[in-house]
Amino acid sequence: MNTPVRVVIADDHPMFRYGLRAVLAASTEVEVVGDAVDGSQLVALVEHTQPDVVLTDLAMPGLDGATAARQIMQRFPGIGVLVLTMHEDDEALFGALRAGARGYLLKGADREEIVRAVLAVAAGDAVYSANVARRIVSFFTSAHQTYTAQVFPDLTAREREILDLVATGLGNHEIARRLFLSEKTVRNNVAAILTKLQVPDRAAAVAKARDTGLGTQPR
Repeated sequence: MNTPVRVVIADDHPMFRYGLRAVLAASTEVEVVGDAVDGSQLVALVEHTQPDVVLTDLAMPGLDGATAARQIMQRFPGIGVLVLTMHEDDEALFGALRAGARGYLLKGADREEIVRAVLAVAAGDAVYSANVARRIVSFFTSAHQTYTAQVFPDLTAREREILDLVATGLGNHEIARRLFLSEKTVRNNVAAILTKLQVPDRAAAVAKARDTGLGTQPR
């Protein structure tokens, strides 16, 4: 029989801690070895119990969950931190990820999802609820678009969009179909792109675009 994953819980609401303990105790693959009411108590508990996974809220009195997670990761990098919180704003999410959290679930996740996440984090994987995953993708997509706008400031938004598709290897006909444009419009945009990038041909434009990361996202 496999050894259960040892977990400590941190949340300042007693009833939520009680419910979370019950959820995890129902699984033979998980063992709760302690719970804490704030970040300071959590850090001390981790030092004492050396769990496999920390399951923590973010907003707690005194030392918050993100700061506690950062201290835990600095001192015990082998322990996986899984956040379970009601906060889904970017500041909370990316603050937790920067602190070293490998998972981020929202309160309201069902029992199976919580248990699966604990086991996944214990195995070294990263786990995010569906809403959180979408926010992460949206953030990095927006950051990528901002970056390419800075790299090619002379290009219009439409020209950058077409250059991205050209860099994936698509021809004018396929680009026109995807963007609901005429092939002539695409050809004119490609010609303008070559001029603005000061490159002699399509291949050179592709090479320059790929150097910035364009043409690398799945389409």
